[in-house]
Amino acid sequence: MNIFITGASGYIGGSVADLLTQRGHQVRGLVRSAEKAEALSRLGIAPVLGDLDDLGLLVQEARLSDGVINAASSDHAASVEAFIDALAGSGKPLIHTSGTSVIGDDARGERGSDVILDERSEFRIQPGKQHRRDIDVAVMNARQRGVRSIVVCPSLIYGTGSGLGKESVQIPFLVRNAREKGAVQVVGKGLNRWSDVHIDDLKGLYLRALADGAAGAFYFAESGEASFGEIGLAISKRLGLPLEFLPADVAAPLWGEARAWFTFGSNCRVRAVRAREELGWSPTESSVLHWIRDATTL
Repeated sequence: MNIFITGASGYIGGSVADLLTQRGHQVRGLVRSAEKAEALSRLGIAPVLGDLDDLGLLVQEARLSDGVINAASSDHAASVEAFIDALAGSGKPLIHTSGTSVIGDDARGERGSDVILDERSEFRIQPGKQHRRDIDVAVMNARQRGVRSIVVCPSLIYGTGSGLGKESVQIPFLVRNAREKGAVQVVGKGLNRWSDVHIDDLKGLYLRALADGAAGAFYFAESGEASFGEIGLAISKRLGLPLEFLPADVAAPLWGEARAWFTFGSNCRVRAVRAREELGWSPTESSVLHWIRDATTL
């Protein structure tokens, strides 16, 4: 297949692009700089210079492709609308990347949660994440316009990327912050829990969704879970640094409200029921805590 990927130089998109090329697919990847274009070329990926605001370019690439994987942004509505318009009536796949903070609560690290959601659950969306949910729904509804539209919604991702982008978001941030501050800092009491998934398992899910995902499907991606207190403690043991707890109102001006309240302060507990049942997805990695302990580099 000839696949167009946004975010091809990033963590998720780069890892998926790498696996696609290994499996013999032709990949064209959207990048914003000549330097990254050259780096993609060396990996056997045809670079396309531009960004998500180049809507005409996105439409052109989508129509020339056998399918589109959007891994650049979960929140850029205009590019998603352009892809849907370009692929309408084609039956081609459009895989959009969301993220489980879309269903995060407002715990701010102070409490855990017994709520565990799967794809068939009724979601309660915080106002700050409604825009992302609206985009997810628009993608799923594109099945009514003849697009094999799919949403993949990963939880906390860990592991080293296999493409140009090597680092995920949450754990690398905590590690960098710890080395800068001399202590591992977590929000609130660190009682909030997140499901998690290894990047190698996640990129395998994208390939299964590309091949067999149902039109209008929404797939969570997870293979374990841990609290941020447990994650912080594992990092502190690995780095030999103390563990500190920051109240959310202290973390917010330092890290930004979105990070303090959603990325590091919310509960996001999910189960990838549809991915396992419908696609036969069977993740092999199960513990982010073991990965923190055993990873070659952190």
